[in-house]
Amino acid sequence: MSEYNCLRGVLIHLATDCPPTLGVLLLSLLAYTNAEPVKFADCGSIHGKVAEVDIQPCPSQPCQLHKGESYTVNVTFTSSVASQNCTAVVHGVVEGVPVLFPIPQSDGCKSGIQCPVEPQKSYSYVNQLPVKTGYPPIKLVVEWELKDDFNKDLFCIKFPVQIVN
Repeated sequence: MSEYNCLRGVLIHLATDCPPTLGVLLLSLLAYTNAEPVKFADCGSIHGKVAEVDIQPCPSQPCQLHKGESYTVNVTFTSSVASQNCTAVVHGVVEGVPVLFPIPQSDGCKSGIQCPVEPQKSYSYVNQLPVKTGYPPIKLVVEWELKDDFNKDLFCIKFPVQIVN
């Protein structure tokens, strides 16, 4: 039995034999462990390499983003350069046209990255993707860049999403 299946079995057992509130918590943890990494395309990561992209909650792909909700985006990457700072820029690309998609924190040093960024070191960048109620229901591609001191991409990723009511 793999470690994953073992953990899954323990969580299911605990969730069904524990008080209701603990059971709900454990089932939520089980759902989180069942999440698959998001399929993404690299769109020009000049000074880094992305290992994995995870969006929570996103049980299926393309991720369905509900209006009025906020989603956690976690990008694991390795930098190939040093940088004192890093800044995130996010666009929604609709029919080939990039539209700025505001995020609550553009400073990567306040989003899970301990700055300065060092070469050959792995980082876990974590930020929120809020979906405003005024956004139309639409399929689009999110383009997420994290830029270094020289405005070059530590990473640039694209992934499809669908905004729903």
